[in-house]
Amino acid sequence: MSGPKLLDGVRVLDLSRVLAGPWCGQLLADYGADVVKVERPGAGDDTRGWGPPWWGDPATKTSAYYLSANRGKRSIAIDIATPEGAALVRQLATEADVVLENYKVGQLAKYGLDYPSLKALNPRLIYASVTGYGQTGPYAPAAGYDFAIQATGGLMSVTGEKDGVPGSQPQKVGVAVADLFTGVYTATAVLAALIERGRTGQGRHIDAALLDTQVAMLANQASNHLIGGLRPKRMGNAHLNVVPYQVFATKDGHIVLAVGNDGQFARFCQLAGHAEVARDERFTTNAGRIGHRDILIPQLAEWMLTRTTAEWTALLEPNAVPCAPILELPEVFQHPQVQHRGMRIEHHGIPSVPTPMRFDNERPVAELPPPGLDEHGEAIRTALASGLNWPPAPR
Repeated sequence: MSGPKLLDGVRVLDLSRVLAGPWCGQLLADYGADVVKVERPGAGDDTRGWGPPWWGDPATKTSAYYLSANRGKRSIAIDIATPEGAALVRQLATEADVVLENYKVGQLAKYGLDYPSLKALNPRLIYASVTGYGQTGPYAPAAGYDFAIQATGGLMSVTGEKDGVPGSQPQKVGVAVADLFTGVYTATAVLAALIERGRTGQGRHIDAALLDTQVAMLANQASNHLIGGLRPKRMGNAHLNVVPYQVFATKDGHIVLAVGNDGQFARFCQLAGHAEVARDERFTTNAGRIGHRDILIPQLAEWMLTRTTAEWTALLEPNAVPCAPILELPEVFQHPQVQHRGMRIEHHGIPSVPTPMRFDNERPVAELPPPGLDEHGEAIRTALASGLNWPPAPR
């Protein structure tokens, strides 16, 4: 089940907790890296207690949240605030390829665990610092939380029902996307730095900021502003640049209609029994449909109410008109394509979602399950005490 080990031999020292850093570490573990996670004695990663729901017996239960981001790691509990604890981390860092950390800016320097200190011990080290606002700038010392970053970074300003709809307000996304995107961006930066190190023999300090990531992932919304001078607003499920591209009510529920070009719109109108609408010069082009959105959308809304979601899907999908039902999580994992792609796995008996990437039709999955707190601590400490600077990877 483990699949290809693309990063076999790469050693990652994961000092991070909560989501962005651990998400990066889990991705590297899935790709075959040996990841040692350092956790606080007694409590461990904050997310261990972010339940219910829980997995395991009452004495060793672990939150589902923690399990989602820590597959494939070994755990050792170390108090880095003590000289002995900091020395253990430095010992591990001398043979690590990558360090992941998400402490407040400057905090690890107090323990000699900052990048300059560890680089002096290991010039080949790639050291990734994940923070809310980055290593520099007026907000660098501030704590960064995904919710706050979605607000400050503009995502909430374009998410939610438009002004004037009763109860409308800016909305956050339903998962911590600033954290998750930062974890993925950090992983790509680590991989790029590993490739460069193969040429130069030198490591890098990666400065990964949630706010930078959130601004970057504004994508077309940012470009609409920078290029067109627009001030994008909340539009609910509608799209600023494409019409019709939104949710519609059907006879028995809702459906996403995602018409991406003029040909698709013409086919949609014909299939709906209103081919003449696609010939109306106001609606023949996407630009025209945007300009006449307020006239067109009410018409389409009436059409959509004449069939059930399943009927619309059966009519439109085979004729290349993009659409989709809105599924809740039980139905997501029952979807035949999700099942065919193997996006639900039993990993050491724990129901899990694997990495979405495949290599030569194999999906890499880390061999180890999410660890119990200090599960590997005794073995790691014994290895370090024997003179090794990195404990042998389990085989």
